[in-house]
Amino acid sequence: MKALRLTQGYGLIEGPVWDHSQGLLFSDVIHGGVYCLDQDGLTSVVFEHRRGIGGMCLHESGGLVISGRNLAFKAFADGATTTLIDQDPDHGRVGFNDLTTDPAGRIYAGSLGSSPVFEDGLEPRSGHLYLLDLDGQARVVSEDIRLTNGLGFSPNGKYLYHSDSRRGAVLRYTVEQDGSLSDRHSFIEPERGIPDGLVVSTDGRIWVALADGGHGVAVYAANGELTDFIEIDDPMCTSVCFGGDDLKDLYIVSGSHGSSSDRAGGVFRARTEVAGMPVAKARIPLGHYAIPQV
Repeated sequence: MKALRLTQGYGLIEGPVWDHSQGLLFSDVIHGGVYCLDQDGLTSVVFEHRRGIGGMCLHESGGLVISGRNLAFKAFADGATTTLIDQDPDHGRVGFNDLTTDPAGRIYAGSLGSSPVFEDGLEPRSGHLYLLDLDGQARVVSEDIRLTNGLGFSPNGKYLYHSDSRRGAVLRYTVEQDGSLSDRHSFIEPERGIPDGLVVSTDGRIWVALADGGHGVAVYAANGELTDFIEIDDPMCTSVCFGGDDLKDLYIVSGSHGSSSDRAGGVFRARTEVAGMPVAKARIPLGHYAIPQV
């Protein structure tokens, strides 16, 4: 199957989120901003300027939790920003990349030990996976993530899938009742490209965007077996999400790396026979989270 290009002209698109009231929300990591592609194919600016947003999720208060140099909430109404977790370079946290919510509305967010995009003078360093809980507390639930990317839960909530791009693998954890994670292991190791953003469908399949020459999305059964591939024209396939009224529209986003232009990043869409798992809005308190040092 080949996906249809809907729009292009961006440096590095990340963080696609489907909002039933607006459409597809996405960021441009390189050039900054959050954008909305509505169901009529029109693109508008949601938030200007902010660069480095690698992950986003909706919050029940009416806005987005976004990553970048810190983890923050931005309100749709006025664009006001509330910082949730600051960067802390002295302790190996230069920012955050991808994130997701569990069905309860808790947030799992991966930190960066060094920037994979912007020059920070650092050698590649690992980050951690954090859980922001409903009681206003945060904790580390997985350490030594070489380059954190896509996150998604199995339909029964038993497993969390997590792309570690520098490892070239999608990790799988068992999820405990309190949100803690155990039994981490390499579950999928794609044969082409590197694993980036991912989503899960209602039949338990894992849909993994393949960056760095991957040219599309690889689809894996719940047992890790490759079952399908959805091609896009761009080599740098960065992330993916389900959308549309029935969550059967697969939106795929890309970056410019490997293309002839630094504004080649675009949005693609493919129609699927299975719906994606709905991603809950975050319900965490909007305040500052103190992080225990690891």
